[in-house]
Amino acid sequence: MQVARLYGVTDLRLSDEPGPAPGAGMSLVRVTAVGICGSDLHWWAEGGIGDAVLEHPVVPGHEAAGIIDGGPRRGERVAIDPAIACGTCQACRSGYRNLCTRIRFAGHGAQDGAMREYLAWPADLLHPLPDALSDADGAMLEPLGVAIHAADLGHLRLGGSAVVAGCGPIGLLLIQVLRAAGAAWVAAFDPLPHRREAASRLGADLTADPAQLATDADLRQLTGDGVDAAFEMAGTDGGVQLAMATARPGGRVVLGGIPGDDWTRFQASVARRKGLTIAMVRRMNETYPRAIRLAAAGKIDLPSLVSHRFPLVQAQDAFVAAARRGGLKVVIEPGR
Repeated sequence: MQVARLYGVTDLRLSDEPGPAPGAGMSLVRVTAVGICGSDLHWWAEGGIGDAVLEHPVVPGHEAAGIIDGGPRRGERVAIDPAIACGTCQACRSGYRNLCTRIRFAGHGAQDGAMREYLAWPADLLHPLPDALSDADGAMLEPLGVAIHAADLGHLRLGGSAVVAGCGPIGLLLIQVLRAAGAAWVAAFDPLPHRREAASRLGADLTADPAQLATDADLRQLTGDGVDAAFEMAGTDGGVQLAMATARPGGRVVLGGIPGDDWTRFQASVARRKGLTIAMVRRMNETYPRAIRLAAAGKIDLPSLVSHRFPLVQAQDAFVAAARRGGLKVVIEPGR
């Protein structure tokens, strides 16, 4: 089978490797769609993410969908949950599978991901795709799940107000999730015009370029006394500071971006004087069923977020396109 494997910074090579043999409790999946995530770009452009570094060649990709290629579920279209939790640590037993201390995650560390023609994966992590959702939609369910988990951490009440700082694909999905959950007003901030346009189209009441907000008075003019929940999805200190500046006293700030240097910095006095509650997003926690229901019911627009499609043989070109950030979501389709 064809495989895209990352050997070093921007060194993504296509090669032929033996197909996987599924073990007990696993299914063979023919991969049909893989999204390139911001975390994949960290691995590709920097050779690591956070405190994890590339120690040996790895197959990237954790946003994926495919078709089961054997067994009683043969021919079933599925979305692939990329997180293999141990099920026995305290976090797993407490209902926080996403915080598993022994988790294996597709395309991270020693666990090969989905940028290949076939993979063997635990059958219980393969979620059936309704006919209403395409294979690319199936790949988008992973970032949608992250957006749902972020919204859960925001504790936004019906009729509440929110800010989303950073309008990449997860930020754009989060805007839609917040509106579906009953947010009465959502503002979105991003420096890229095409992302602000997408944010407006997908439900933001107000969009702005953070570079144009020079003073606190500029922010107050847009957000008044502050919003109930502010979400940072940019992975930058500026995004974090913007979220904290726009949150009301007693509000919540949810940090979902991943900084390139593994540090998050903000002005402590702002958070302290406002008495902000700060929550950190760690991927998602059992959100696939809700993500599928929302998308299948038409509550979330997934197709319009896919701006580029590449075959697996052009995986390197796909990463270059994603790194330029000229579109929204780049999807690799191994079957093309």
